[in-house]
Amino acid sequence: MVIVMKNISTKCEVMILTGAGQIGMAIARRMGYGKKIVMGDKNLENAKAIAEIMNNAGFDVEPVEMDLSSRESILQLIDKALSYGEIKMLVNAAGVSPSQAPIEAILKVDLYGTAVLLEEVGKVIAEGGVGVTISSQSGHRMKQLTPEEDEQLAITPTEELLNLEILQPENIKDTLHAYQIHFSGNYCDAACH
Repeated sequence: MVIVMKNISTKCEVMILTGAGQIGMAIARRMGYGKKIVMGDKNLENAKAIAEIMNNAGFDVEPVEMDLSSRESILQLIDKALSYGEIKMLVNAAGVSPSQAPIEAILKVDLYGTAVLLEEVGKVIAEGGVGVTISSQSGHRMKQLTPEEDEQLAITPTEELLNLEILQPENIKDTLHAYQIHFSGNYCDAACH
């Protein structure tokens, strides 16, 4: 008797999770069961620790080193995710806070990095796919941006974003202000693109 095995595809639905922290893990635990979860974090040891917790609970998580401030690193994460199947979910819980980083790093990671992530995942996410970027009410605690500033944050090409006048060091008061202003840009990136 001869048994012929057909090539069965092992592709599955994939969730990208950026940021190996408690918030991202909570969302992934709620939404990611039955999916391959590719978790990117700048600190691979943190990603491995969260992946171990989740894998021991029955999830399928692969930790990957990923720097949200780097388009190349984001593209590598996306390629890894696509190697498992269709990207159906994006959970962006990565970022730095005013107490963790200087102004330039906050803008590069939280504003630029999130814009790149949304742009690049938006190119490949499966039909019907969804995404969420974790935010804070902090952006609502600063003076409202002008309509022109909102528009600039919404329509400026990603690679030119950090060149905007509003984001120049002389126009950013401190790390808290940089943190607050990035939320306005993230909202515009998610809502307007």
